[in-house]
Amino acid sequence: MSACRAPRRLTGRRRLTLLAAGAALASLTLSACGDGTSGGSAQTRFVQGKNGVATVAVADRQKAPDLSGETTRGKQLDVADYRGKVVVLNVWGSWCGPCIAEAPNFAKVAGDTKDKGVQFVGINTRDSEKSQATSFEEQHKVPYPSLYDPSGKLMLRFPKGSLNPQSIPSTIAIDRHGRIAARSIGPITEDDLRKMIKPLIAEK
Repeated sequence: MSACRAPRRLTGRRRLTLLAAGAALASLTLSACGDGTSGGSAQTRFVQGKNGVATVAVADRQKAPDLSGETTRGKQLDVADYRGKVVVLNVWGSWCGPCIAEAPNFAKVAGDTKDKGVQFVGINTRDSEKSQATSFEEQHKVPYPSLYDPSGKLMLRFPKGSLNPQSIPSTIAIDRHGRIAARSIGPITEDDLRKMIKPLIAEK
């Protein structure tokens, strides 16, 4: 018998029962698909703030994954070499409208916080050619390096629930001890970016 047969006519009571079961299943499915990317999860311990920036208490922070490879300029970069600094990771693509909009914010804040022990690093994704990324960097005067990650492999290294590979742009802040401390899913304003970084600068 075909699995695609037409459904049998349902009685009122049976229809209500199935609708209720379907609603419950949909609720569970949405919860699983969200995976903590918007409001945190039991694994990542993110606490969502009013400004869209989620933070993790010091005691609950997880170690950032290994993030190393070739930059858009063809040089080797290992984020672990910046241990002792606050590292701000921005996932972006030259094709991404919101990335273009927030680029000036990142360039300005990166310049203003460099002497305070903050290092910005981009993760460029879904650009098939490095030239697309470097043209973006030159046009928007991006002053920091970006790892070239066209297939998104680096993003998959993050702990489950901490970074949604489909949400671009996204920003992750890593504390001086190499632990994930804050994040913003989607574009971020200059003011909110500064608010994300300021408490981490003060930490020792």
